[in-house]
Amino acid sequence: MNIGLVVSTLGRTEPLERLLRSLTDQLTGDDHVVIVAQQRLAEVTALANRFRDAPWPITVTTSAPGAARGRNVGVAALPPGDRLLHFPNDTTWFPPGTLAAVRAAMGNGEGGVGALTIVDEHGPKFVLPPPGSSLTIWNVWQVIEMGILIRRSLFDQIGGFDPLLGTGALSPWQAGEATDLLLRLRVTRPDVAASFTWLPAHITVGGVADPAGLSTRERRRKLRAYGRGMGRVVARHRYPFWWRAAFTVGGLAFGLRHRATNTVLDGWWVFLGRTEGALGRTLGDGATAAVTR
Repeated sequence: MNIGLVVSTLGRTEPLERLLRSLTDQLTGDDHVVIVAQQRLAEVTALANRFRDAPWPITVTTSAPGAARGRNVGVAALPPGDRLLHFPNDTTWFPPGTLAAVRAAMGNGEGGVGALTIVDEHGPKFVLPPPGSSLTIWNVWQVIEMGILIRRSLFDQIGGFDPLLGTGALSPWQAGEATDLLLRLRVTRPDVAASFTWLPAHITVGGVADPAGLSTRERRRKLRAYGRGMGRVVARHRYPFWWRAAFTVGGLAFGLRHRATNTVLDGWWVFLGRTEGALGRTLGDGATAAVTR
């Protein structure tokens, strides 16, 4: 199956160039790349023009704020027809041979939906379940946006990403769009969820750690905003009360579990965000966006 890569970006052209260069020998003329530039459209367009000699077509468009909204717009900008969608961040890159391995593992698209491992400088962001496992309400949390592989027809059937969830959304709920998408998939297409394709751990794409380049204040604002979005998803999908409570309080231990990139006190901000998500409202005033640059 042909591949459609959809990248939503705030216009960070340096990492975006690394992403495009990593695709040079991995895509064909039947594949397609769409970049949705929500800032710095002229600069992103100029960068894309430098890749016009690549064998694969590239489209640049724009959208209102929100990574999830941008991905939806990007999918709509693809040529007609079914294809295997993937949603790299602008900081993602593909080691040589990755997309050939993805095509083989996904059976050229017959698998419908799956996930692959994202690796940053500290190792895998999440360890995926063993191949053959069904998608459940418990392991769905191990899939993040840039790890999703989904057939376009399925993506359209379940309505795409919720634009009011995720980084940059025009709401306080700044994470959780991948989890929400896959939880809706389980309801709409339980047959597909039962045959979910967990790619082997050696098939990976590169990324960067979430706090990379952020000050302490920015990092904690992002943790709170992400926690707020995840807490909203937990409440929306009616997880058992005991699990919701454990998930919320467990945010206090976030800094202990992620000591390579966070401090012990960072757990307070995760807990606060998850509490806001559970309540369905923010506490106090101030910016709710996860990132601004």
